Amino acid sequence: MTLYSIAMSWNDTDLEESPIPRWSQIADRLRTDIESGSFKPGDVLPGEAEINKRFGVSRSTSRAALDYLETEGLIKRRSGVGSIVIEPRVERPLNQISSFSEDMRRRGLTPGYRTRSVKVVSASAAIALELQLQPGDDVVEIDRTMLADGMPLATSMTYLRPQLFEKSGIPTIEELDSGSLYERLQRDDIVFAGGDERIEAAMADTMTARILNVRQPAVVLICHRTSWMPDRQPVEYVVLHYLAERYSFHVKLIKA
Repeated sequence: MTLYSIAMSWNDTDLEESPIPRWSQIADRLRTDIESGSFKPGDVLPGEAEINKRFGVSRSTSRAALDYLETEGLIKRRSGVGSIVIEPRVERPLNQISSFSEDMRRRGLTPGYRTRSVKVVSASAAIALELQLQPGDDVVEIDRTMLADGMPLATSMTYLRPQLFEKSGIPTIEELDSGSLYERLQRDDIVFAGGDERIEAAMADTMTARILNVRQPAVVLICHRTSWMPDRQPVEYVVLHYLAERYSFHVKLIKA
């Protein structure tokens, strides 16, 4: 139970005399108002000066409360603007292979796609290594932006073995914009049995920042995934750039 009732606003009552630090009490109140929808994505939270005046706290106390909300991924602090409430993060388990559509629907979001190109290209040495091909072999390249409720969440560059499309043919841009690639493959009885994934953080380059509609500097999570069929043959290699402020990965640990 929190110290703060959801039916009240962040500034309705004075802070309590409690072992809980004052900055934590302030953060708790603001977090509750964010979670209840009193502050919506895009809204600007009360600034340090307003918080200081309301509770009679120091600037360092109000700053600590807002800094903590930023580390929780609830707000983004911008110089000259203030503390802006951002969309909640999408969390994906690391021990499951699932489509982007499945991830979004599971969280009550509407998935969408914006396809820039679909073409057959010659595999580079790096792609050939991932798919166990020879450099120069044909691969199908799909370049897309992944959307959640119409907002860009990630970029996706996918490379697939051409034999995956022997039954239904290579999908068109219109087909890829209208639905999940994994669901299309499943209709042809193609299901990935497993894969390897590695994730790293980096600063978004100019093109990625433009596609994701964020200002630089911006942090992205880069996911490299190779998926294989039941016979362990790798058939898909994809590089995704997720907007770090909107996406997180979850892994369950067990005691060795």
